[in-house]
Amino acid sequence: MPDLQLQLLIQLLDRELRSSLPITLTLAGGVLHGDVIGHEAWKADWARSLRQVEGEGANLIAEFPETVDQGIRELGAGEATSQLPRWIHLRDATMVFGGTGSLRLPLWRGRLADVSGWALGRPQ
Repeated sequence: MPDLQLQLLIQLLDRELRSSLPITLTLAGGVLHGDVIGHEAWKADWARSLRQVEGEGANLIAEFPETVDQGIRELGAGEATSQLPRWIHLRDATMVFGGTGSLRLPLWRGRLADVSGWALGRPQ
């Protein structure tokens, strides 16, 4: 079950495209830190990064998150319920694996249910 406070924090960030907060997450595979952003900001960054890649496939994939969201909206037409976020998005993320190595990622998306702990800020 996702942490309600983290869900509400993400929902708040999703109201403003330019909003972000430094965060550190505990996951089963290690620690992840970066700037938590809302879903709309993640979609914009996703599209922007793929538009820099050459080829027709990159242009098609750049619009993929928006296409999925549109399909979800169409399937849920008539439903007036507001759902809490189930996903968390980070920009400029670093995954640390048991202190032995790290992996830097420009964008990351993960299930909130997989987050076992979190703190505002990044490790120093």
